[in-house]
Amino acid sequence: MMNKSSNIPELPTGWSWTNVGEISKKIHYGYTASSKIEPVGPKMLRITDIQENVVNWDSVPYCDIDPREKRKYLLGEGDLVFARTGATVGKSYLIRGRIPEAVFASYLIRIILSENVQKEFVYYFFQTNRYWQQIRRGQIGIGQPNVNSQTLSKIILPLPPLNEQHRIVSRIEELFTRLDAGVESLKKVKVQLKRYHQAVLKYAYEGKLTEKWREEHKREIEMASALLEKIKEKRRSDLKTQQYEMKLIDKDNLFRLPNSWLWSRIGEIAEINPRLSSSSLPDELEVSFLPMSALQEKTGKYDLSIVKKYSEVKRGYTSFQNGDVLFAKITPCMENGKIAIVNDLKNGIGFGSTEFHVLRPVLGNFPREFLFFYLLQDSLRRDAKRNMTGAVGQLRVSVKYMSDIAIPLPPLEELSIIVREIMSRFSATDKAGEIVEINLKKAEQLKQSILKQAFVGKLVQQDPTDESAERSLERIREEKFSHSIEEKDITGSKTLGQMELDRFVK
Repeated sequence: MMNKSSNIPELPTGWSWTNVGEISKKIHYGYTASSKIEPVGPKMLRITDIQENVVNWDSVPYCDIDPREKRKYLLGEGDLVFARTGATVGKSYLIRGRIPEAVFASYLIRIILSENVQKEFVYYFFQTNRYWQQIRRGQIGIGQPNVNSQTLSKIILPLPPLNEQHRIVSRIEELFTRLDAGVESLKKVKVQLKRYHQAVLKYAYEGKLTEKWREEHKREIEMASALLEKIKEKRRSDLKTQQYEMKLIDKDNLFRLPNSWLWSRIGEIAEINPRLSSSSLPDELEVSFLPMSALQEKTGKYDLSIVKKYSEVKRGYTSFQNGDVLFAKITPCMENGKIAIVNDLKNGIGFGSTEFHVLRPVLGNFPREFLFFYLLQDSLRRDAKRNMTGAVGQLRVSVKYMSDIAIPLPPLEELSIIVREIMSRFSATDKAGEIVEINLKKAEQLKQSILKQAFVGKLVQQDPTDESAERSLERIREEKFSHSIEEKDITGSKTLGQMELDRFVK
């Protein structure tokens, strides 16, 4: 039931609306320092150290900090840390169990809650849609959204009696434990599907998927050397096609190929980053625009909803055309498998991120999917990562590395058979993957349903003998008031609490 005047739900008897600031002892930013690998001081927890609500303390770096400063930032049981900026703004983490001596970094905010509040209860509220709606309203900054401590302190939440908070947390954790077991099983299935995909690709490029086909057509197969000669002839006859001098391939470190196959290099069978074929396109011509964010990871799917005029993109962007293979060359996009074959481009032309390598087979009838699936292999990406160049954090796969990647080359007809075999197997597992994703989303929706019930008083029964939330809030206020009286200003002047007491006495 909604309160019409405030548009805030009415609460059960004994509950009260409050805000984070009212139930907190302290809300403050973390320590500013450079992280260090050497154990020069305490651990320093950063936003990036919190992954899927888990911290691997062994990998958390250290920092150098004055002992007097350290006391202000030491983390303890029950502390809530909150990401105040970046892509994960609003994410929270509850410090539980035994932890090493650690402080928290400046891009985190720490909330030290009152003892009259159940810490897990507040933490679970920080997972609800109501919380996230308030965070989104309070975000400032366009390029880098952030939330400050003042905004965080104003987050409104419902507060039940303290005993009921404990019962709610116990019930949430009981239900979440069951859900998490199911989610863990689904995640294992995802891993198995991924391994199966990689096994299919490995077998495909070793020639094992088409063994039977080769045996049946052994007298009809044209050797791969004939295909390679056609590629070379195309290069020689087409002045617009890049010329490529292939270096000798060291086959000692490569697996053995079927007799009709041979080893080539990607730079030999495909152009790398070809230039736009026409320089006389009208400025008003509409073309597709594909930023890196529009390309999904490891699916080959992309969003072509953005259309721009040629005049807007002809400088400073990468060009491509229908049928080209796009390969993300920068970390972490390369590692995460951002790759696609682009089609349905507006007027057959596209532009996009400069962090794409563009691959275009020299022969028009060469299956693009053969290149796509080869570059989708995890083993290739691991090798590419080891050979990336550039500044740390901005490493890239070079054109030279891309060109020199060794690739098996079957006969032309077998290329299409291989692609068909891969796609057939992927199609079957993709359906299973879709079911897994649907069930993972359902699990998340069920979690939100549980949380919604919890924070409107419908998850556990109320006990009329419980001390009301308002009484807990009164104790928190008394606690804060007493604390303010004890504190003295560094100049020796009276604190706010002391002045309030003086006014009361008068």
